[in-house]
Amino acid sequence: MKDTFLLDIDDTLLDFCRLEREQLASVLAAFGERADEAIVARFHAINDALWKALERGEVTRERLVVVRFERLKEEFGLHTNAAALAVCFLDAMRDHAYLFEGAAQFLEGLSRLGRLYAVTNGASRVQRSHMKETGIAPFFADVFISEEVGAQKPSEAYVRHVREHIPNFEPSCTLYFGDSLTSDMVCAKRLGVDFVLFRPAGMPAGYEGYFAADHAQMLALATRL
Repeated sequence: MKDTFLLDIDDTLLDFCRLEREQLASVLAAFGERADEAIVARFHAINDALWKALERGEVTRERLVVVRFERLKEEFGLHTNAAALAVCFLDAMRDHAYLFEGAAQFLEGLSRLGRLYAVTNGASRVQRSHMKETGIAPFFADVFISEEVGAQKPSEAYVRHVREHIPNFEPSCTLYFGDSLTSDMVCAKRLGVDFVLFRPAGMPAGYEGYFAADHAQMLALATRL
């Protein structure tokens, strides 16, 4: 029976896509820039590609937060300095958070089964603020934020840190929940633990592992695996 649970934060417990979409539009509008669906969708694609590059060690976090706006500025002819947009966007992201419906009940149920640990690549000040604002911080025995760890999930260094900082870590008794195949699933594999993919939009083609489309399904899996 599983008694240790590793949980990704963004797009697993918190609706990061909604937050990104709303705050980007708000920041662009505040600077008098174009803020329609096309530019928001393009930013998401640029940002997602850069985060995957970060996971592979191809870009630093410091460059990522600015270069995504440099590329947006170049493609859409924005007038505002990219660094200024980056600072305002991070501030806006820190000050808001949306907990998925059913996530609080999931955490309550999961906490009765064992220990919970957060595993996330998000910016430290943003993640700490979001976890406090949404009231989920007390559920976790520890929080492993890559910026604080000094290594990106799913690198070997990050995995080693997680393994070494969970008391009496036992892979066979551990279950990992996350939304990313390139970050979370790889991290779980390197830890040697079972993985549950969370995707409300449905199971991606070719995926054959444990899957949940909502938090009730995730809790059900936790009770029987």
